[in-house]
Amino acid sequence: MKTKPDFHADCVTCKVRDKSMFCRLHKTELLQFDGSKSCYFFRKGEVIFHENGHPRGVFCISSGKIKVSHTGYDGKEQIVRMAKEGDLLGYRAFLSNQQYNGTATALTDVEICFIPGEVFFEVLRGNNNFSLQMMHLLSSELGKAERTITDLAQKPVRERMAEALLFLKGTYGLEPDNATINIVLSREDIANMIGTATETAIRLLSEFRHNRILSFEGKKIKIEDFPRLVRTANIPD
Repeated sequence: MKTKPDFHADCVTCKVRDKSMFCRLHKTELLQFDGSKSCYFFRKGEVIFHENGHPRGVFCISSGKIKVSHTGYDGKEQIVRMAKEGDLLGYRAFLSNQQYNGTATALTDVEICFIPGEVFFEVLRGNNNFSLQMMHLLSSELGKAERTITDLAQKPVRERMAEALLFLKGTYGLEPDNATINIVLSREDIANMIGTATETAIRLLSEFRHNRILSFEGKKIKIEDFPRLVRTANIPD
């Protein structure tokens, strides 16, 4: 992580607070964060924290998009999380007193705030509702991880591709045309999301385009037939 802050964001007036875990904190608690946090700017491709690093607090994304990836035994990258503005990062490793399980990399230019651990714990201990929210978040992330493991083990790669595209739409939304997914990923990153080779991901995307489920503008992906994409994903009701 960078050693010097790059900017300052006010927690009380933060434009993404309503999207974050901090939306129900009292003003005094937000001021506690304000008095201790540091805010950093990362350019696309820069690393926020490294796998196996030691957490000293938690991060809150003020703007931008981030991927968290884990390196397997064969050295291949597996994307385990995609994050956006308002999301917290590094909280699981920090709360469990473990090393980071993945590397967080900026997918776009990113503004992010770092809250020291002692201050985060102080607020956590003093606010029961916030503690319950954190428990809910951790439980939700565990459930997602279990579903991902099952999908990687059992689902055909074509279904995993369709589900990943629906996940990206749900996480980052669509551009003003209401069809183009509002995130640009390399084909390698898409492959690393679904646990396959880059060549396979490229072939599947080409098939989806041939079948008029998708179209492309450069690396941007436009959903042309949403119902068919959902059917291809084979997601249980």
